[in-house]
Amino acid sequence: MSRNKRPVSQQSPIEILKSLFPGSSKSGTKQGGKDPADRVLQGLWIAGAVGVLLYAAFGSVTSIEAGEVAVRINNITGSANTITQPGWILKLPFGVHSVYTLDASQQRFIMRGTNNVDRLNVRELTVRASDGSNFHFEDTKINFRIAGDQAQTVIADAGEGDGFLMWMRPFVRAILRDEFGRESTISVSNPAAFGEATERAKTRLNKELGEHGIVVTQIVTPRPQFNEGYEKLIEERNALSNQLEVIKSNLAAAETKRERRLAEVERDENREIQEKRTSLEEALATAVSAQADVIREVDTYRMATVGEGQAELAAATRRAEELKGQLDATIRTRKSEIDAFRTQPIERVMERLGERLKGVTIAIQPYADDSTPSRVQMQQVGSGR
Repeated sequence: MSRNKRPVSQQSPIEILKSLFPGSSKSGTKQGGKDPADRVLQGLWIAGAVGVLLYAAFGSVTSIEAGEVAVRINNITGSANTITQPGWILKLPFGVHSVYTLDASQQRFIMRGTNNVDRLNVRELTVRASDGSNFHFEDTKINFRIAGDQAQTVIADAGEGDGFLMWMRPFVRAILRDEFGRESTISVSNPAAFGEATERAKTRLNKELGEHGIVVTQIVTPRPQFNEGYEKLIEERNALSNQLEVIKSNLAAAETKRERRLAEVERDENREIQEKRTSLEEALATAVSAQADVIREVDTYRMATVGEGQAELAAATRRAEELKGQLDATIRTRKSEIDAFRTQPIERVMERLGERLKGVTIAIQPYADDSTPSRVQMQQVGSGR
């Protein structure tokens, strides 16, 4: 009978269970029917089958909560994909798929106190400034999270779970010390320089931790703390800075008042200039109008005077022509008289001369320079006529 026994791989679960309890099977066979052991084995088989089905059913899905990311790896092909949306994802049982979930929510790395508590709570940050002095931050907080699309990188570098937290302490402490250590004691207490150092540290942390799938979203650092003496100096400097700000504010107010006063003076001057300009423009317009009237009167007088002159010139010209005509007539008359006088005898000449010399006393001293005078020379010796 043992020679005809089938292999275990070809046997049903009931046959396997019967083979495990051979005594119960034989006693049941002898009694000629199903005994209680068969019924128990059958019930166990059914319960096992239901358990296997339940295991396969519940083992085939995995729940992804909000704020989590999952990486599903196919152990047969070696492929992997990242799921960032919350919900149910399918996972084949019996080792076909492996699903790893990571917490991708915002987390906080705190540097506070004097001892390291855990991966997210470590001792406070101490820094050596560039001028050799030391200062520390009592409570430094770095907010970070996993980059959901780089979950595979996180698992590859740090494994599953919260293994990625191991990167925070060395990188954060080293980079913050380096960046804040570039500043001097004076500059690090200046909020502007302090903010620049914080931004530089954030940029470097994202560059270094980003290679491991971690993103730093914010660095919150309190005011750096120094020794007591230096703290007093800082308070005095802050007080002087406040006084300086008050002085600057007063200067700004004075400058504003000065500009307002200058604006008022300029406004008044512009008004006066505008009034004077208006007055001068009115005077200019009056003068131009008067000039136009004078020019018009002058033109009228000139035209009238020229007209009168031209009329008088024409009349004088006509008079001159008339006088010239009369003179020409007189000259011709005289000339004819002279010509007629020339042909008259000497007696007539003397008679006419006597008529012209009537009433004139003439002293005549006769003398002869020629025995036969042909002309008489007369010399007036008196002023009478």
